[in-house]
Amino acid sequence: MTIKNPYRKNAKHSRQKTIKLIEYFCADLTATNTSKLLWLRRSTVNNWYNYFREVIYWYSENEKNEVLNWTIEMDESYFWPTRVKWKRWRWAGGKIKVFGLLKREWKVYTHIVDDVKASTLLPIIRWKVGLWSTLNTDKFRPYDGLVDLWYKKHHRVNHWENEFARGKQHINWIESFRSYCKRRLAKFNGVSKEKFALHLKECEFRFNCWLSKEDIYTKCKKILKEYVKNF
Repeated sequence: MTIKNPYRKNAKHSRQKTIKLIEYFCADLTATNTSKLLWLRRSTVNNWYNYFREVIYWYSENEKNEVLNWTIEMDESYFWPTRVKWKRWRWAGGKIKVFGLLKREWKVYTHIVDDVKASTLLPIIRWKVGLWSTLNTDKFRPYDGLVDLWYKKHHRVNHWENEFARGKQHINWIESFRSYCKRRLAKFNGVSKEKFALHLKECEFRFNCWLSKEDIYTKCKKILKEYVKNF
């Protein structure tokens, strides 16, 4: 018998139990700890947690056409390296490449890319960032082409010369997000490439709630209800 639940169609658990699952998910409790607290199988909790991540991914995809304005930071990141002899950092094999854009004190947006060439990154920037924005990047070569996209305010820091900030000209926020992602994903002891996008968008969602000072629990319940109404 299925129970009417505003947070998931055909849910086999009560509304009260679901609210507890959402609460523990938002508190970033592991599936193991949640299963002990709620007397549920770990596989059941994992199923619910993956469902929450799928809804967050759906929410993120619905917002992907939003244009970011004002002061923007951007940087590329590399996840899950496969060790290759004589190769390190971005040159190591098997890495997942992620391009990130961040509107200071408001929102971060991530995009998984096949490569970090100018031909890949510049269209994303043109699509997501308003022309009147102030851009902050490092000296990575693909950003040289931003001048051809009519962006007039572009500040760069040279990490190779240990320059990380000149007043308000820096990419510290987007680098903080990257560090947060890597620290958080490390606790899973490996995430499959198939589920990496879901975990990445969860990190993005959590970081955005922190940036905008929104209550993650309240927002999570809201988007779960929206998802149920749409599907």
